[in-house]
Amino acid sequence: MSGLATLEARFFRALNAFVEPMARAGCGSPSLAPTGLIAMETTGRRTGLTHRIPVLATLIGDHLLITTIRGNRSQWIKNVRMNPHVRYWLSGRVHEAQALVFIPGKEPPDALELPPLLRGAVAGLHPLAAALGVGFAILEPQ
Repeated sequence: MSGLATLEARFFRALNAFVEPMARAGCGSPSLAPTGLIAMETTGRRTGLTHRIPVLATLIGDHLLITTIRGNRSQWIKNVRMNPHVRYWLSGRVHEAQALVFIPGKEPPDALELPPLLRGAVAGLHPLAAALGVGFAILEPQ
């Protein structure tokens, strides 16, 4: 890992440690406004350990669209690609979900089962996100 990548990883680790408990408690949750912070719990792809992180999410019906500006460098997106079952906290309450992960340079998952509005959003967002090198995921509640 380069010096800049190590610095970036340390920065996000410190920021997440501060923000995640607040997001889990519901602070800044997308409820009154459609976009806000949620806490998401993933399973580590190498360790099998659980990790909780705050992520920016937009509520579309009962699904969540979450994104990362870090693209393929984001650890949560790598973890969710390997194990798409996640838990998340929205307005202080825990929910179970399956994630559909869209990342640049990888074949997009089948989104045919998504509601029509969300399918349209994904169809429009995926090419733009890929061009910008940005990854995103859709959380389907279980």
